Amino acid sequence: MGIITSGVVALFITVVLTAGIRRTTLRRRALDRPDGRKRHARPMSYLGGVATVLSVTGVGWAGSELGLAEPGAPVLPLLAVSGAVAAFGLVHDLKPLNAWLRLAAQVVAAAVFVSLAGLSPMVGVLAALWIVFLTNAFSTLDNSDGAMATVAVVTATGLLVCAALDGRSGVVLLLTVLVAALTGSLVHNWYPARIFPGECGSLFTGFVLAGSVVLLHAAAPPERAACVALPVLMVVAVADTALVLVSRRRAARPLLPDGGDHIAHRLRRIRFTAPGVAVVLGFGAVVGALTGTLVYAGLLHPLAGLVPSAGALLAVVALLRIPVYGGPPRRSARPAGRRRPAGKRTTGAVGAAVPAPASTSASSTAASSTAAASGPTVPPPPNGRPATELAADRR
Repeated sequence: MGIITSGVVALFITVVLTAGIRRTTLRRRALDRPDGRKRHARPMSYLGGVATVLSVTGVGWAGSELGLAEPGAPVLPLLAVSGAVAAFGLVHDLKPLNAWLRLAAQVVAAAVFVSLAGLSPMVGVLAALWIVFLTNAFSTLDNSDGAMATVAVVTATGLLVCAALDGRSGVVLLLTVLVAALTGSLVHNWYPARIFPGECGSLFTGFVLAGSVVLLHAAAPPERAACVALPVLMVVAVADTALVLVSRRRAARPLLPDGGDHIAHRLRRIRFTAPGVAVVLGFGAVVGALTGTLVYAGLLHPLAGLVPSAGALLAVVALLRIPVYGGPPRRSARPAGRRRPAGKRTTGAVGAAVPAPASTSASSTAASSTAAASGPTVPPPPNGRPATELAADRR
């Protein structure tokens, strides 16, 4: 009952605090405006992740002090390091930082956490890499109304069940508070979003989930098949990051800077709505969470974990076929050996008149007169929208 009460308190705090932050940012005009990097359609309140961070850390710390977590549970170290990551994300929200600097900060935070968790050097290195990978995966998943929060709620619920099966009350407390806080943030972040988490909220969420996976895996009995079950719970975030890395590698683009080439952007290009994107990602998260939980509980064979993984692989292959890097390819150039006729000039304005050369035949002149009489000719629009014009990612 104490853990359930903690979740209810976290839900209430997040809903109220997020509304207050939104009103404050609107009153002070502290709005995040769309540009080439941020693709929401209009200026919008941000810093919604601050409410989630304060709610989870405050209620989680209070619950641990009240004895709701088992003695020696590494909940407070995880909360402390996650809070430091969230603070760094808040700095980035206020003044964008270099991508490599952000990655270095996450590596340091992951190294500090695995050292506090008492893992061996070899396991600690693998755990730190896993934490950095998942933290960035959830951070970049925050690119459409309600997408990141929906996936995180489902994933955290699956981890919560796994922690309850092992009697890990500390992890259960932390994940219960996180699920409640993210649910409260969805009240404001669901379509049409009125505020979004920003790097502060998304980095914090990813770090807490990744750290919880490390803690569960380190203490899981051998019969749990944790090395198969727990990664399956993260199938959507992993698939999204894998899609981006493969797509950018094939297009010879930089890997780190965020762009409009994630699952949400590709679904929007094939006419999915913003709520539809969140539902599709949430459904994929449910499949992964349900399968991973049943495998962890021993109700399914570990090979069953290959089913959502194979489905995610097929989805990545299919999504790679959706163009996201600009419009359609340009028309082929004129055949070699043919030069532009002398005296012909072009203008950059659509529909501007182009004088014909002196050697134009009478039939060409007549055709031009007919076209001019019927009005200027406007070239047809491209078949695809550039990725930078996707305006419904954050509303």
